[in-house]
Amino acid sequence: MKTTRTIQGKTTKLKVAPLISSDPLLSSKIINFIEGARAVTPAEVEANSITRYRVTKFYREQIINSGHYDQLKFIVEPSFEEFDGPGTLDTSGEHENTVAPGFQHKYAQTGLLLATDRCASYCRYCFRKRIVGKDSDEIAADLGQIARYIGGHPEMTNVLISGGDPFVLNTASLHEILDHLLPFPHLNSIRFGTKMLAYAPQRFEDPALVALFERIHVAGKSAVIVTHFDHIGEISADAERSIRSLRARGTQFLNQCVLLAKVNDDPDILAATFAKCHHMGVRPYYLFQGRPVKGASHFQVPLRRGLEISHGINQRLSGIQKTFKYIMSHYTGKIEILDFGTDGRVYMRYHQNKASEKIGKIFSRPNLEGACWLDDLPEG
Repeated sequence: MKTTRTIQGKTTKLKVAPLISSDPLLSSKIINFIEGARAVTPAEVEANSITRYRVTKFYREQIINSGHYDQLKFIVEPSFEEFDGPGTLDTSGEHENTVAPGFQHKYAQTGLLLATDRCASYCRYCFRKRIVGKDSDEIAADLGQIARYIGGHPEMTNVLISGGDPFVLNTASLHEILDHLLPFPHLNSIRFGTKMLAYAPQRFEDPALVALFERIHVAGKSAVIVTHFDHIGEISADAERSIRSLRARGTQFLNQCVLLAKVNDDPDILAATFAKCHHMGVRPYYLFQGRPVKGASHFQVPLRRGLEISHGINQRLSGIQKTFKYIMSHYTGKIEILDFGTDGRVYMRYHQNKASEKIGKIFSRPNLEGACWLDDLPEG
């Protein structure tokens, strides 16, 4: 399948991996959900912010053959629960930190560039469902404007290219983005956030893509790929081969995953996932608390259970594998969730914050059983 995106007046073909089927949620008909068949109208889809349905053939076969299909199906298969969940569509304040269309600057050292509104497959728990699978006006349209902003902010040391998934763009489009980033001496690393290594790892076998990362290295900057493996069952032999090949050429890898009810809310599963990542040379980076996104809040795990899982993961890993932080990406900042105290309070600290003086500061709130988010905890 091919679609198009205009970047700075140029129409670029976006190449995405083969689909299992067309998206049945775009027309009124009987749809097969995990729980059974249901008649759905386009109006219901819009009113409930239901994510488009798309899953690559590769990923479908991978999760079926992994032995973990009963858990992994919830990542990509639609559920009735999406029609009933509370929440909002911007849980981390992305709108208020947007400084140019498609570019956010929330934390001093980091810029976030949204390169596309498409993904190879669509995660049902996506926190950017307001954007992905749609023709969004929140993605980068004028790279020159973004470059001018970066040039005026020498405190920015790295840019994260995300979306959507930047690797659904063809390599020429990615080079065009680099044209506007590599000239800045104060940028020392370029990161790419992607789940393509789970959904379509063959994308990384493209020699032209290897040359893209080499271009970053030649420019004297670090090339970093932030993978998104939520479960060991998503890690294919193809993905491991591509990761090892790119690492041998100097590309760094981190992994982030989301704690998801029914999918990976088990310390054995996540410890095995992180150990496998470490074995491949991918550093476990963030374990994200699920966000209260409209239509996806049913994936959230209570904080008490999340801490039990986080501690359980560490109990199962060797010292050099314990590199992840259990993080809540809240609109006030990235909050590391530390522990419950004997005083019945949840203890946390700011891993990142717009106000530098708050970074590293420990704070607490009274626990409320069943709470899944900072806003669920009473102040005081």
